[in-house]
Amino acid sequence: MTRHILHSDLNAFYASVEMVMHPELEGSAVAVCGSVEDRHGIVLAKSELAKKAGVKTGMAVWQAKSCCPNLVVVPPHYHHYMTFSKLVRDIYYRYTDQIEPFGMDECWLDVTGSVRKFGTPEEIAHLIRQAVKEELGLTVSVGVSFNKVFAKLGSDLKKPDAVTVILEDNFREIVWPLDVTELLYVGRATAKKLYTLGIRTIGQLAEMKEEVLRRVFGLNGSLLWLYANGKESSRVLWAGETIPIKSVGHGTTCNCDLVTDDEVRRVMLELCQDVGKRLQEAGLVAHGIQIDIKDTYLASKQMMGPLPSPTRSRREIAEAAFKLYLKHYDGCRHIRAVTVRAIRLEKASEFTQLDYFGDTEKADKLRRLEAVTDSLADRFGAHVLLPADVLDNSKTQTKETYMGVMPHSIGR
Repeated sequence: MTRHILHSDLNAFYASVEMVMHPELEGSAVAVCGSVEDRHGIVLAKSELAKKAGVKTGMAVWQAKSCCPNLVVVPPHYHHYMTFSKLVRDIYYRYTDQIEPFGMDECWLDVTGSVRKFGTPEEIAHLIRQAVKEELGLTVSVGVSFNKVFAKLGSDLKKPDAVTVILEDNFREIVWPLDVTELLYVGRATAKKLYTLGIRTIGQLAEMKEEVLRRVFGLNGSLLWLYANGKESSRVLWAGETIPIKSVGHGTTCNCDLVTDDEVRRVMLELCQDVGKRLQEAGLVAHGIQIDIKDTYLASKQMMGPLPSPTRSRREIAEAAFKLYLKHYDGCRHIRAVTVRAIRLEKASEFTQLDYFGDTEKADKLRRLEAVTDSLADRFGAHVLLPADVLDNSKTQTKETYMGVMPHSIGR
């Protein structure tokens, strides 16, 4: 049985919401940008007029204004975006309850069971597009296909306010001539490897032997081959169904460059307060960590490593992250941004695997101490009790005034 999958993508979402909230911006080139003062001064979203003038997401504000001198720059208002995202999904619910979000502004919808009531998949796509425009003042591009990957590709092909249909009997003519970067999950690094193999189009990727792709990319190579050949078959989740958590992370762009190892250590410890808390709330422990370091030239380096034993302890994750940083980062440039992720997650057990070479008594005390801080945080607020090392850390974006301390420190 052929499935009918839609992918609905709100056009220039942040900028469009700002223009709905502020009608006086209508007819202007608008860009939603982060704070220049907090070193987040990049374009987060741009209107169609700004896009036509050459403004791109990720540009520095000064670059965007050089492309478009009359650009109107506005700060982000995430609470408005969340509200509109929910309102749009309420429209989707009229047609199906198989709705899988892909970010705040994108969703997959399985309308296989809806065609008898509402018409063809293409007609349903147009009904959604018209309702979003008339009721909320926003526009969407909708891809209609027989699987999620091609539905997503279809919504990207025509923008704004359009519907694109890709069927089993015509996808080769539509999809295969496109550059491989148009395929979902083909990022810059993957595209570079594919180019070196002489693969530049999705069709060339589809015609490549799966075994070759698997040798180069591992399991992801087989997935790419399936995607290119229209064989992707993952289902659209039901509304409210959760996706298994694969990692828990937190990152920050610092107010000023991190120059010393100790400054990096303190930022990692602050980030891990959030990572550990979220692991606790999800009932998970981590077997490994991943850190991302971005320097002042915007070059990024990613490092991964195992944890001595499964844990969700903020202190243990931060210590392991810092050791990984010391081992692999050359330190020749100052650091602009840091991210710490807990990876290889599993459900926490009442039985804990011990580290043979570790101090189990100290680890047990640390876990009990963090359980107490969690209890206090639930009662009095997230930042009622924190490590002394992160108090008054002026180099991070956190602006809260912290009260109380927690002992221990990460040593080099």
